[in-house]
This record gives sequence, structure tokens and C-alpha cells, in this order.
Amino acid sequence: MNNGMQTFLYWTPRILSMVSIGLTSLFALDVFELELTGWQILASLFMHLLPTLFLILTLAIAWKMEKLGGWLFVALGGYFLFIGGFAWGAILVFTVPLWIIGSLYLIHHYKYSRPPSMP
Repeated sequence: MNNGMQTFLYWTPRILSMVSIGLTSLFALDVFELELTGWQILASLFMHLLPTLFLILTLAIAWKMEKLGGWLFVALGGYFLFIGGFAWGAILVFTVPLWIIGSLYLIHHYKYSRPPSMP
């Protein structure tokens, strides 16, 4: 049973991270609704995808170094809290999921990554 929980705590934050990255990327599609030139669209798309790039980098770090990655996800959640202007929509869509993801990475790290204590 312990192995099942360990597997759950290993894969859940990774899968949720990828889902969060995908959903965050969708917000960049609104640049195509604007009447911009090709270069303006490219620059705007890059700016809209910066949060996605940070999330991808954080996922890559968290995949190998859970403790650092977990804290980075928590920090990114706090960052989204501030840039979202403390709006409930931004909190529910960005901040809370990133805090949950970061917490799951940290729980797995502290519960399963340390050597067992001696009796």
C-alpha cells in the first residue's frame, strides 16, 4: 500500500504540472484576435508564453530535484498572486494549483527521498 501512495505522490504533481502548463499556454492564443502585424504577433506571443516557459523550466528542475522544484512552484504561485492583482480568478486558476503542485512535490520529497531512520 505504501508503494501505491509513493507512486501517486510521484506522478500526480508531474501530471498536474503538465496540465497547468497546457492551460497556461492557452491564454497566449488571444494574440491572434488582435489586429497586429506578423512581427507584433510574434513579439506578443513570446510575451504571453513567458509564464509557460518559466513553468516548463520549473517542471524540468522539479523532475530531478523535488525539493527545489516544489519551492519554485510555490514561489511561482505567489508570483501569479501578485501579477494577477489578487483577483479571485487569477488565484483560482494559477496560484492555488501551483501551490498544490509545489506541496505535492515537497510532500513526496520529505516523505520518500530521505533514508529511513534507524529504530
